[in-house]
Order: sequence, then structure tokens, then C-alpha cells
Amino acid sequence: MSELRSQPWPGVFIAIATGIGMAVAGADLWLVAAVLLLWICSLWIVRPAERIVQPQADSVQLTRDGMRDMIEQFSLPLLLLDRNRIIIANSAARTVFGKHIVGQDARVALRHPQAIALLDRKRDGSATIQGLTTPRSIWKITLHAINDRYWVIELHNRTTEADISRAHTDFVANASHELRTPLASIIGYVETLTEEGDSVDPATAAKFLDTVLREARRLQSLVSDLMSLSRIEAEKHDQPAEQLDLAKLVAKAARDAGAAKDKARVNLTVPEQEVPVRGDTQQLEQLVRNLVDNALKYGAQDQPVDVLLKTEEGDRAVLIVTDRGEGIDPEHIPHLTRRFYRTDPGRSRAAGGTGLGLAIVKHIVERHRGRLDITSKKGEGTVVTVKLPTIEQNR
Repeated sequence: MSELRSQPWPGVFIAIATGIGMAVAGADLWLVAAVLLLWICSLWIVRPAERIVQPQADSVQLTRDGMRDMIEQFSLPLLLLDRNRIIIANSAARTVFGKHIVGQDARVALRHPQAIALLDRKRDGSATIQGLTTPRSIWKITLHAINDRYWVIELHNRTTEADISRAHTDFVANASHELRTPLASIIGYVETLTEEGDSVDPATAAKFLDTVLREARRLQSLVSDLMSLSRIEAEKHDQPAEQLDLAKLVAKAARDAGAAKDKARVNLTVPEQEVPVRGDTQQLEQLVRNLVDNALKYGAQDQPVDVLLKTEEGDRAVLIVTDRGEGIDPEHIPHLTRRFYRTDPGRSRAAGGTGLGLAIVKHIVERHRGRLDITSKKGEGTVVTVKLPTIEQNR
């Protein structure tokens, strides 16, 4: 029955009636036949146009599928809402919130008062929300209207940016504190010497001047380490291209480390053959000096420090620095490479440490595409291992 309705029979009947009328009126029969033929044929010719329009019933589904395919690979989490219900969530959004959010009410899926308030406003807008996915997470949610029915939600993860900003703030605060301490000591002793003048006995004056000199040198070391760290961080994405012999470099840097009175405590073992690596000579020398300096400062003063360089399978150069000191508690190990982190601040400052040595080592190792490991046992000492790729591995 529907097939009959779809055929143009009413138009055919009207054409025939018109032809009959023309014939009765005296029109030429050939003209009547031509008009009837053209009229009737035109009724079937227009049918393809109807078939083109017919698929419009499925156009909404095609558009939804196209939208899903289009946003699926976006790294930014995106949600498409039909009013408040989530009808599409791309891969990034499903990773963050789970596959189950598709079909849910967005207010239930997001479960945060600020996000719900943004959705209930029913207009374009954005909000920065803390604790959307984890207690420390920070997200910026932006709501865009396609029309009165469909909405798009963009989610920008600002957690890393906030962590970096917090780290920079902490670094500036710590650096200011570290710089202020020796400066305050220098100013205090110099003011005392200036105000007292000749009334200060020579022994006291000499003691004060020794303290000023020691704090000035500490300040100089701190500024030098801050500048080194800044340079290394600026270059951390540029792998060095210089070819050098790591065995020769380690031997020289280890001999240069520490005070003159401590040099005899360094037991150095390096291979006789060349250990070729690509690296920055100045930075690798600084790495070795920092590790040996730390071992000499914090190891037992009557015990040796072992510096060993070897190669292992997989074409990696392995540098191992071992001291026989008090050791480090396990809870401190993960934090040792943080800037200004000290397990014993008083002892570190007394030994002349800036709190940046291992942070510098970590960044140098990262720039050289290496690996840093620190192990320690209370009462036995600490072992620091640095593994660097040799030139054969880089090829």
C-alpha cells in the first residue's frame, strides 16, 4: 500500500484529463500526445530528488558518529552533552573519568559542586576546580553551547602547571633563605667589628674575620651552584654531542675533589682502556666532584671513599661512589635530589654543603640520558651509582 502511495498516479490522471480536454477543444492530436508524454515522464524524473532527501532521517545519527570520530583522538578530554546527559566522551575523557560516564547525567559524572553549578547556569562559561579527580588535582572546565540542546565540555588539566608554579615558589623561598643566612652572619660580624673599632681584642677580631670569610665562601658556593643548576636546566633537552673519554675524566675529577687533607682517602679504580661517551666535559667533571665531595664530607673521616668506573653489558658506563659513613634513613632516599633537601641541616651547613649538589647531579644525569641510583644502610654507608650510555649504544 505504501508503494502505491509513493507512485505519482494522481499526476498521471490529471495529465490524461488535461489531454482529453485539449482534444475536445480541437487541439492537434500530435501536440496532445507530446504534452501528455512530457508531463507523465516528468513525474518519474523528479523521483531521484526525493531519494536524495530521504536519508535526512538518519543525518542526526551520522552527525553524532562523525563528531565521535572527530574528537576521539584529541588529547584534551571532551564531552558532548544532550541537555545534561553525556552522549559522547572521547578517549582522553574516558581515561580520566571511566567508560561508564557515557549515558550518565554530567552532574553525576563530575560530582563537584562547582562543576554542577556551571552546568546548571545553562550558558557558556568556565570554572577552575580543585579536587575534581583527586584531592590535589586542578582542572579548568569550559562549557560551550552548540544550540539549546547540545553542549560541549572541555577539560584542561592544570595540575602540572600548578605543581611547577608551587615548585618555583618553594625554590625562590628556599634560595632566599639560604642566601639570607650567610649574609646576615657576615653583616652582623662586620657591624660588630665596625662599631667596636679598636676596642675589639685581636684574637676576637681574627675569629670574627674567619667567620666572615667562611660565610662569604659559603655564599660564593651557593651562588655558583645556583648558576650551575640554572644552566643545566636550560640545556636539559639538548643531548651533548662532544666525544670524550670518561675514564680519563673521572680520574682527573676525582683527584680534584675534596680538600687536600682528604685526597689520600680516595680509592680510584678506572679501566685502562678508553670509555667513550658523548657528554659535556664541564658538567660531567662537576658530577664526579659533587659525588666524591659528598662522600668525603658525610662518610666516616677515618674511612676511605671508593670511586669505581666500569662498563657493563649493554654498552653502559657505570660510575660507583661508595662511602662508609653513618648511612641514610630509607625515608630520606627519595628526596635526596630535591633542591636544598638535607637529612641533617646543621651538619650539612657545618660541612659547607649548599643542599644543591645531588640536585645538580640528577639534572646532569638526565641531560646525558643516564640513570641515577642511591642506596644506603644505616651504620654501613651510602652507594651512589650513575649509569651513562656509551657511544656504541648511542649509534
